[in-house]
Order: sequence, then structure tokens, then C-alpha cells
Amino acid sequence: MHRAIKGQSREPYLNEGPILIHASVSPAQITSLEPATGEVLWRGAVSDIDSAVEQARIAWPRWAMLPQSDRVEFCRRLTRDLRRMGEELVHLLARETGMPLWEAHAETDAAIARIEIVVRNHAERCAQRKLDAGRNGMVATRHKPHGVLGVISPFSQPLITPLTQIFPALIAGNAVLFKPSDKAVAVGEVIVQAAARMGLPDGVLQLVVGGAEQGQALALHEGIDGLIFAGSAPVGLALARKYAARPDRMLRLEMGGNNPLVVWDTPLIGDAAALVVQSAFQSAGQRCTSARRLIVKDSLAEPLLAAVKQLADRVICGAPFDDPVPYIGPLSDMAAADGLTQSFIWLMSHGGRPIRHPTRPFPDLPFLTPGIIDVTALGQRPDVELFGPLLQVVRVSEFDEAIAVANETQYGLCAALVGGTPDHYSQFWAHSRAGLVHWNRPTTVDLPAAPMGGVGLSGNLRPGGAYASDSCAFPVTSAEVEQPRAVLGAGFMMEDVEGI
Repeated sequence: MHRAIKGQSREPYLNEGPILIHASVSPAQITSLEPATGEVLWRGAVSDIDSAVEQARIAWPRWAMLPQSDRVEFCRRLTRDLRRMGEELVHLLARETGMPLWEAHAETDAAIARIEIVVRNHAERCAQRKLDAGRNGMVATRHKPHGVLGVISPFSQPLITPLTQIFPALIAGNAVLFKPSDKAVAVGEVIVQAAARMGLPDGVLQLVVGGAEQGQALALHEGIDGLIFAGSAPVGLALARKYAARPDRMLRLEMGGNNPLVVWDTPLIGDAAALVVQSAFQSAGQRCTSARRLIVKDSLAEPLLAAVKQLADRVICGAPFDDPVPYIGPLSDMAAADGLTQSFIWLMSHGGRPIRHPTRPFPDLPFLTPGIIDVTALGQRPDVELFGPLLQVVRVSEFDEAIAVANETQYGLCAALVGGTPDHYSQFWAHSRAGLVHWNRPTTVDLPAAPMGGVGLSGNLRPGGAYASDSCAFPVTSAEVEQPRAVLGAGFMMEDVEGI
């Protein structure tokens, strides 16, 4: 759902609009293409949202009444089935996203390992607790599922992202209507098919196929009790407006970021450059945590940028199964590649100084090599998420200025410092407006056992990751005494309370 866009203002997402997902209307069928070849990988009819919601509403009460251990065991069986698919699943993931085969292996392994982490996190966040409260007896806290949850996931990381959303929801006792990106339906279908093979009751987990129209219909359907959305900030902002009038519905937003990476005093130029390249260009820059802005100390800029450019020049851009093995694959589609190319031109025309021009090695396919541009001289730098391998550089002279520039964004997902002293990092951590703040690690570092979420246009303070269960169940507190017991105090005549 992310698209590269040309930045025109500091507030690109503050316009009201009736359409939530995209301006276009979905066709009757959805076709998923392999971005590396342009060939059709998957084709199918769009879903009937009303029918899917009706089935989910029928199914979820029985699912919720099962012991939690049964729901956990089902998720484990699902994981084992995905593991048994082996190379078949890896190859499908690589073909539908265009990611290199090594990256598809890494995502598959990480996704399969998530279930035990989710089980542990749910036990910690949603544990049943009892406390002796004296005259009030025992005070118990338990958790109930919301009911029917919609899950809308993006093109990037189409296996691990939905699994980390779906597993907590199912374990909590919810039914799930899962709408993957219309460019990653094949991977989404595999998840749902595996669930059916493992005996999940009908209607508990359903695949919703569609584009803009179906996404909007699901998000606003009266029959769902909450929505977990991962995607672009414009869509998330529109959803937040719609849900503001429905406090009875849960909404969790996982959006992108105009993420800063600050490089300060360090003699390890080679290591710093490698962290920059990892942060900005891994997954072709198509991660919500990818670095979009490199903020560097002016005296360090020349050697660092020379090292970054040297590494970027060596990046192999190719198809998943190419030899030699590529580091990055294509973008999601031609519109994304064209949009980033136009964005680079826009930055140049407004004062940006190119350090490395992005190129299109295959004009008819959405491949794009890394682009680096110095935007220090721009009078007003656009605060937009350029979703791809395009890195903007800003030179500063003081560390306070570096933090100020890092915070020049309405987003707040991720920020990282490379180099500096412990005091520098303490200052950076304290003043960075972001939900993820790292030191000498890439912005894209995977932290499966930790909470993940952002502020501003990056999220609505409902983090996922280790805290995902918080959005999938709500606490119910009970004061419990085995026998009725009451004491009436002042305000009663003695004869009215005789015998009490």
C-alpha cells in the first residue's frame, strides 16, 4: 500500500478525503504479477465482504470458548505446516515480491519462529491474575477477545507481517478477516490454506481478496469489532478520522516513517557506511523502518559518503534467482519505480546535489538501483516517505542540530545513531521522537521479542510486536467472593437493617 511520491509540502497528509484506500475502484478480479518478470503469478475473484463478515460472526464465539491451549496448539500446527512447505514457500515469496532468494529464506525462517514468541508474549501481556483484596475478596483480571478483527497488511514482508498480526488475534480468541495487499495475494492465500488444512474451524480465518473497494468495505464494515492496519500514512490517517467516532472499535495503525540515521564521530568509517547501506537499501528500501535521511557531521561527510557510494556502486540489483546473487530486487510495481525516479528529479530541481543517480537497468520492469542525493541546501525538505532505495543526505555541524533535523518530521517510527559517545546516545535517545531508537545498529534491525510501533504519522500508540496482544484482547476485572456478603453503613435507620 506504500507508494513513492513527490514531496510538495511539509503537511502532505492533512487533507480530508472520502476515499480511504486509493482513488481507483477495484476490478472484479485481482491479478498478482511477479515484479521481476511481469508474469502473472496469481489471479482470482474479489471477495464478498458482507458474506465473509457474516461467517466470521457465526464462527468466533465457538472459537473464543475453546481453551486457550487449544488455540495455541492450532497456531503451532499451522507453523509446522508452513515449515513443511520448505522451498516451495520460499520460492513463492521470492517470486511474488521480487526479493532475493536469501532474503526470502530469512523472512520465512523468521516468520516460522514467531509463533513461540507470540505465545510467550501473550502469556505475559494477557495473563490471568488474582489478588487478595481483603473485604472485596479476590480481584481477578482476565482478558476477552474483541470478536471479529480485520487485518490489512502491505506488500512489503507479506509473510512475517500478517503472521505477527494474525497469530496474536487468533490466540486471544478472535476471528480474523485477512486482506493482504493486492500485490501479495498468493502468499496470503498460502497462510489461510495452511490454516484450513490444520483443522481451523470454518470462518475463523478468512482471506479477503480485493483492492481499494474491498479494503474500504472491510475497514468500515459494521460487523467488525476492530482493525489492525499496516500500510501508508494517508490511509491510516483517514482510518483514524473514521474510527474517532467509534470508541467501541479497536484500531491499531502500523505506518511508515521518514526515518533519520545520524552518523557522528567514529573512526570506523567502513562499518558506519555498511550500516547506512543496510538501513537505506536492504529490501530495496521497501521496509517501513528503512532509513530515508542520512544526517552526518559535516567534518565526517566526505569520507563517509565516499564509502557509502562505493558500497552502493557494488550493490547487485536483480531478480530473485539470478547468479550472481543480488542484494536488492525490484520495487513493487512500475508506478513505484516511476514515482521514485520522479522524486529524485524533483529533489535535484529544487537544489539537491546528486551523489549517486538511481538507474533503471530494465526499463520495462520496476528495478531501481540505489540513489543518494545531498539535500542540505534545500530551503524546505519535503516530509514524505520515499518508499524505496533513495537516500537523502543532510550535513550538520553540531549534534543538537543533528537531533533537531532528525525530528523535522511528522512521522516517528525509527531513528538511529551511528558513532558518538554514550553521552551522545543518551541525548539522542532522550530527544528523538520515535518508537524505535537504535545505537550502532541499522534502522532495519529485527527485534522479534520487543514491542514495535511509532508516534505521529507512524502509528497511534498501539504498538505491535511483543505488545500485539494488547490490541487483540481487553482486560476484564472482577471482584469475587464465594458467598454474598454486604455491610450497610450510615444513612439507614436501625430497624430497616435488622438482621444484616
